[in-house]
Amino acid sequence: MMIVERNNNEILVRFSAGTKASKIQSILDYLRYEELTSKSEATEKDIEALTKKSKSDRWEKIKKEVGLDD
Repeated sequence: MMIVERNNNEILVRFSAGTKASKIQSILDYLRYEELTSKSEATEKDIEALTKKSKSDRWEKIKKEVGLDD
């Protein structure tokens, strides 16, 4: 059984003890993502550029760590 309550500026959700915690965690992770990005003004193009930059920077770091940058 699931109970949803709205109190002022928050929503409380209660699940029965038999509900798998991993399934609840997946839902909570998604809701946290939604909360964090709800006011973002980033465009898809901004996100793609940031992703490309972070992957490039990570690859450069890995090459240095394993000695491939010689």
